[in-house]
Amino acid sequence: MEVKTKTAVPVDVPKRFNRKIVVVLSGGMDSTTLLYDAMNQWEEVYPITFHYGQKHSREVNAAYDTCKKLGLPFQSLNIPLDAIAPSSLTRETMDIPKGHYEDESMKQTVVPNRNMVFLAFATAYAIGIGAQTVAYGAHGGDHAIYPDCRGEFVEAMSGAMGLCDYKPVELWTPYLYWSKADILKKGIELGVDYSLTWTCYEGKELACGRCGACTERREAFREVGVEDPLKYKEV
Repeated sequence: MEVKTKTAVPVDVPKRFNRKIVVVLSGGMDSTTLLYDAMNQWEEVYPITFHYGQKHSREVNAAYDTCKKLGLPFQSLNIPLDAIAPSSLTRETMDIPKGHYEDESMKQTVVPNRNMVFLAFATAYAIGIGAQTVAYGAHGGDHAIYPDCRGEFVEAMSGAMGLCDYKPVELWTPYLYWSKADILKKGIELGVDYSLTWTCYEGKELACGRCGACTERREAFREVGVEDPLKYKEV
């Protein structure tokens, strides 16, 4: 399969120029794969995770478990987006829709401007520790409903991050035009432990298997032909 990739900075920059990187880590498949990818290319990797008022902390716990396994520092911030940015992921009064990301109802899972907020804090963290690069795992499957995963958004943020401090901070988004299956294939190459990741929008003991996130994850594992270590309800 031919994979079209586009990054805000070149992927093959010599390692000596890539000493430190900050990775926005949610605990899900994409960002965890990105974390392993960064560890393969940078000398010092600093994950950052956000409590943004989501209904559960399963992904945050997954991010912590991955960092512990890899021996990486775990940095988390509390940003109460639930107070100002309504979404079915943050408001108890809104039910999480079931179905595929192509369904109109999935727009209810958008947390307004979430990635811009995350990248702003991650950039401040990078500047504070002297990191040259920030990475986040936006990918092609997200573009249909998430405005802050589009190529245009990444380009705009990359420009702003290049101007916000005395030295430019670069934005690395290597999976921007990849599918979920492409990311999974990369993760298998890198040896990602997907049993430690959490994808489901619900925070129950077992993944629901029916929300947009679960649906896309299960499709990716089926397409690649490997078993998903995440346990699901019977669906």
